Amino acid sequence: MKTLTIKQLLQKDSTLQDVKVQGWVRTRRDLKSQSFVELNDGSCRQNLQLVIDNSNPSFEKILPDLVNGAAIYAEGDLIISPAKGQKYELSVKKMELYGPSSQETYPIQKKKTSDEFLRTVAHLRARTNKYSSMLRIRSELSFAIHKYFRDNGFFYVHTPIITASDCEGAGRMFNVTTFDTSKPMEFPLTKDKTTDFSKDLFGKKTFLTVSGQLEGETMALSLGKIYTFGPTFRAENSNTYRHAAEFWMIEPEIAFYDIYDDMDLAEDFVKKITSHVREHCASDIELFSKFLDKDLPSTLSNIIDNSYERLAYTDAVSILEKENSRFEAKVSWGVDLASEHERFLTEIYFKKPVIMYNKPKNVAAFYMKLNDDGKTVRGMDLLVPRIGELIGGSERENRLDVLEKKMDDFKMNKEAYWWYLDLRRFGSVPHAGFGLGFERMMMLITGISNIRDVCCYPRVPGYAEF
Repeated sequence: MKTLTIKQLLQKDSTLQDVKVQGWVRTRRDLKSQSFVELNDGSCRQNLQLVIDNSNPSFEKILPDLVNGAAIYAEGDLIISPAKGQKYELSVKKMELYGPSSQETYPIQKKKTSDEFLRTVAHLRARTNKYSSMLRIRSELSFAIHKYFRDNGFFYVHTPIITASDCEGAGRMFNVTTFDTSKPMEFPLTKDKTTDFSKDLFGKKTFLTVSGQLEGETMALSLGKIYTFGPTFRAENSNTYRHAAEFWMIEPEIAFYDIYDDMDLAEDFVKKITSHVREHCASDIELFSKFLDKDLPSTLSNIIDNSYERLAYTDAVSILEKENSRFEAKVSWGVDLASEHERFLTEIYFKKPVIMYNKPKNVAAFYMKLNDDGKTVRGMDLLVPRIGELIGGSERENRLDVLEKKMDDFKMNKEAYWWYLDLRRFGSVPHAGFGLGFERMMMLITGISNIRDVCCYPRVPGYAEF
């Protein structure tokens, strides 16, 4: 007897005899002669209805245990369902209880439950419709990302999670150490009484990575087109709906690309992966459209069907300055635009995604290529409705003297980046890349408004449960 998933069964073209299914009970409804159990196994959004003959003595003992959350398997015949809204149902011949569940204490009840509560039971929230749909989309989006890059000649590389380099230069990094933190008084000290990390496992101070970009550049200047896709960490105390301390990043780096190539790649990438998920996760997206964001279908069409506006930072400021009365943070040339400004441009002014480029050098990272005007860099941000910044990227500074001057301006220790500077000493070429926050992409595709609810186990300031 073959075990099939509910998704496989519901896709069948005809009825079947003697099939086996497994899953978790969602609901049970009892009539005089029959009981109806809604079973879900996670393979799809839809449940399979099990029809149980109450007169069968072999079901008498197990029937009371078929409550919300219980795990069972059932054998029977897949038959046409006379009920509206479902193609098939399973006429049960045999059942077994894998694991019981307490109706009184099981936290996932049929009634509507808040996201705040579900975060406290994140180990079980995947059994709700919302979070199982989210996780299926997360899986399909991951596949779409890998497929896109493979189809376009990119190589997938694995950059280190433990690093001695601060890519962003902001210092908001998690320290990695083997010293016994319960005994800080026993840390080895240098002559100037600071912690002597030369005695630590790696012989120097190390951190969890904030980005794989710098190491990715080294691979691109050998393989041509590469991408990374992995976890990154930011130790900033930011409690917004868009920020998490642990999240995943997709970072392509491409040799011989300039800023305009970079913008074209970002647009094509976002369109293609959004289109893929819309096609392959239609049922799950329908759930979010119905219960969470009725405008989600038009949002996704906006992302897929429109050409993205190319907008120089200076022109963006000219637009925004005229609207300063509506903003909490006032705009003038040289400021780093806030989320409210980005959303105004995408939702109200252009009503579609915008790629803003040529940012002021004072709000840009050290590695972004300096323009000839000496005031701006070849950085770009892809802005989308509802989210704001989805992608940040740039053409990288490939001139050794200019890069060293910028690092001096940032008061960076150039000796720690000797290997990065070597890329500019030996066969330097123009190159570019960007970073896309995977969870922000998930927020865009699902309509979920808080980053905590597109992670399996969110890591945010003050909370690292599970």
